[in-house]
Amino acid sequence: MKITVVGAGYVGLVSGACFAEFGFEVICVDKDRLKIDNLNEGKIPIYEPGLDSLVNQGVKAKRLKFTTDLKSSIEGSDVVMIAVGTPTRRGDGHADLTYVYESAREIAQALDGYAVIVNKSTVPVGTSRKVAEIIQNTRPDFIEGTSFDVASNPEFLREGSAINDFIRPDRIVIGTNSEKAQKILQKLYRPLYLIETPIVFTTPQTAELIKYAANGFLAMKISFINQMADLCEKTNADVQVLAKGIGLDKRIGGKFLHAGPGYGGSCFPKDTLALSQIAASYNVKCSLIDDVIQYNDQRKLDMAEKIIQAMKSVTNKKVTILGLTFKPNTDDLREAPSIAIIPQILKNNIAVSIYDPLYYLGSERLQHALDYEPELKKTQFEKSAYDAVKDAGCVVILTEWNEFRALDVEKIHKLMNTKTTPLFMDFRNIYRPEDMTAFKYYGIGKTSIETL
Repeated sequence: MKITVVGAGYVGLVSGACFAEFGFEVICVDKDRLKIDNLNEGKIPIYEPGLDSLVNQGVKAKRLKFTTDLKSSIEGSDVVMIAVGTPTRRGDGHADLTYVYESAREIAQALDGYAVIVNKSTVPVGTSRKVAEIIQNTRPDFIEGTSFDVASNPEFLREGSAINDFIRPDRIVIGTNSEKAQKILQKLYRPLYLIETPIVFTTPQTAELIKYAANGFLAMKISFINQMADLCEKTNADVQVLAKGIGLDKRIGGKFLHAGPGYGGSCFPKDTLALSQIAASYNVKCSLIDDVIQYNDQRKLDMAEKIIQAMKSVTNKKVTILGLTFKPNTDDLREAPSIAIIPQILKNNIAVSIYDPLYYLGSERLQHALDYEPELKKTQFEKSAYDAVKDAGCVVILTEWNEFRALDVEKIHKLMNTKTTPLFMDFRNIYRPEDMTAFKYYGIGKTSIETL
């Protein structure tokens, strides 16, 4: 079976590499010549643990190729996957489908025989139908069901663990009204039958909505535990014990019940906003999702205010931020809490030093961070956590990178400014309050900010 993946970004590259690992012939196509040249030289454009070795294995086995030539790639393909970006459209919050529709037209022009066109990108309800219409309008000689079929196959990849999510998924969702397409996609995912992965076959509309509903629910779960954390602080309760107590209920489950500074990344913010807009376009009220969006945006600003208020109790007005990315094991800064929090701190004439395992003084990635958020140019990036905390009045953990889990807190205390008791604000609840008595310690949902 031959697979063409249109788009060599995060979803396309991970999917292509994993399908090649399954033994299929895969060609990843992208218009970005520099990206393709780099991939052919073994340079991976994104940070994802294990992806570099998986890509290199596929290339070495001659099962994975990269090119800018869509027409030659599609020749003889059984499956053509659209895995291009669907960013939030400026002004209205809808998903921008420009790249999806452009890909559909170009695929139609290149098709030389029957293939299943698969929407792998996260797209609103009705996109599969629109893609089919575009193909038919581009190629009037094509008949849906005979010359081609369109299916929805949403991805559920988490940044930082995408390869495991693809190879050992919770489920596969396939939306198609074609029996022929269903059989081909069953064959495509046959390697997962061995581990008895549940496969949900449904209509394209339902499949398209499943992805948005899943991310909307998880975002709501995160916001719920964050609100409970606020309540715990006021009532002298412990949010981590609360989360365990409710998570042991099998109807609730313990995942995504970790209090923090708010969710970020490329999926939850974009998909909750798109889900809200989809509902509104059908005159359906999704007030829960609307409230989650508003609450999460405000929470990041509230976290900044907690830091600013706490800094009033220290003499040295310098804050050290540990962790810039929205989560560990990714270089993604999109909607990261740090990007909202740091500019607010700077507005209050508080100096900021930063260390992140991927964005640090001397890092090749550092310029990307500075370009992404120009306000970061007013901060001081350091080479290590210990360099960053020198003479600081406050340390804030924003990302739970593994190397932050076993910091030498005694060393940190000695390096910080100790004219007044230094602050340690643990926004990921990595440490236990009883182990942090040398500091004024704040843990989300554990310690009241007013006690600092």
